[in-house]
Amino acid sequence: MSEKSEIEKLLIESAKLEATQITDSKLKVLDKVIQDFAPEISFLYQIREDESEEQQIKTGRLHENRILGILLKFYLAGKKKITTGEVEEEYKRYFKEIARSTISTYLNMLKKEFTLYKKRDGRIVYYIFYEDPPVGIKPFWFTRIFCIVPAYFDRAIVFSKLYINTEKYVHQYISEYGSVDKEILIRNSKFLTGLIILKIFQYRSSKCVLCQFSKREIYNKLEEIIGVAVKDRSDVLPEELVENLIENFAEIPMFNGINIKYDEFEKNIAGEIVKCADAYKKDLDFQIMVSLRRKDLRLKQKLTLEEQTKD
Repeated sequence: MSEKSEIEKLLIESAKLEATQITDSKLKVLDKVIQDFAPEISFLYQIREDESEEQQIKTGRLHENRILGILLKFYLAGKKKITTGEVEEEYKRYFKEIARSTISTYLNMLKKEFTLYKKRDGRIVYYIFYEDPPVGIKPFWFTRIFCIVPAYFDRAIVFSKLYINTEKYVHQYISEYGSVDKEILIRNSKFLTGLIILKIFQYRSSKCVLCQFSKREIYNKLEEIIGVAVKDRSDVLPEELVENLIENFAEIPMFNGINIKYDEFEKNIAGEIVKCADAYKKDLDFQIMVSLRRKDLRLKQKLTLEEQTKD
């Protein structure tokens, strides 16, 4: 068997193990959406493999990288003051749980390095970035400082809620603008939202490949697999739709993506997706027909590989 197939088998084995351990309610919603929209990458999308953690080397820098990534996730959501408890909750959502005292130690180390500063409000201590995270620098350098996993997963979680509640946003759109076929508009809106989520995970894996702590061969393969899922669902769509909606909404602001203001999400983001679902109705009809055939093929290929994994 080729080296690529061996890596893919390893991915499937590892991902299935992780899937059985999903207990977080937000991640469960996201997983449900992936299972519905792109079952051929189910289990795989969530892979988080770090060489340093496995070999117990450079773990101090790894923890700092992840903690700064958690603060970045809150920063992008518009929350700039973070407590130790909030970092602890997010850490165990995305990574192997560590003690609260360990998190507190690294937060204080980052304060001593002038990366963060403290602010007290009575008995509550907040940690805040000393300087705003950089925008527009190369991903290679960005990932030297920040783990991007929390930011991309949080973005995917936000869009997964939109996917689940598509009918609500379509109803709002129809009430304002009218539409001939509600069911087609729901189908198209869910398709675009699902595609944005896939693109988020493609962007995420492309950054993880560059991380100094990662298993690069794993993330290279993951990026390739998700890239196929994205291509299967977008290759006959108009270029302006892919660039202006899917890519722009999927990427985080540090790399020229749109800055999502969560308090205006329903009006600006959900409304724009439904609007595009209506405007590009014919293009989406054809793309969905093509992608459904491809999805069946990919699922058969995945099932074959899973059977080989059992042998």
